[in-house]
Amino acid sequence: MRLPVLCGLALVLSVFGRAADAFTLEAGFTSLFNGRDLTGWSYSPTERFDGKTTVPDGRFTVRDGLLVSLPKEPRQGQRIWTTREFPRDFVLRLEFRASVNADSGVFIRKPQLQVRDYPVAGPEPYKNLKKYRAQDWNEIEIVVKDGVARCTCNGELLTDTLKVPPTGPIGLEADRGEVEYRRIRIKELP
Repeated sequence: MRLPVLCGLALVLSVFGRAADAFTLEAGFTSLFNGRDLTGWSYSPTERFDGKTTVPDGRFTVRDGLLVSLPKEPRQGQRIWTTREFPRDFVLRLEFRASVNADSGVFIRKPQLQVRDYPVAGPEPYKNLKKYRAQDWNEIEIVVKDGVARCTCNGELLTDTLKVPPTGPIGLEADRGEVEYRRIRIKELP
């Protein structure tokens, strides 16, 4: 009798997105999102979201262990930032799942890397990514070294010439459509 109960529990956990909880950080990485609330994130130095699960304007929320950027009307991009700045070279990894035609972004010390439903929303160089999984989880890796970011999606090159300032926070954008983020982690390099 216990087997059906355990299978049912696994199904419930899977349906509600809790499978992400099984993830283990790679050696040397630190999580930037705790999966419970928006601690460590803000709109500005004076508007921090520690302990909150939704921002005041509703554009970002924590749902089932995910950090979700939500569309709002009128369309207006909004950015949420880490409360920490990152002056050293680093490797940033995160996973995202974009709804159809969604438009978001990852900001690396302010400059933006487009994170979207690439085949539909582009930009043009990214429309033909072979490893992109539409409406499924994809991994972005950003390696910042000597003021330049090399960015990949599922191992495919997005850009290796994105110039970034010497220090700054990491940001996420809520612009068009819903984009879910998870496993947001960073490893600062020596």
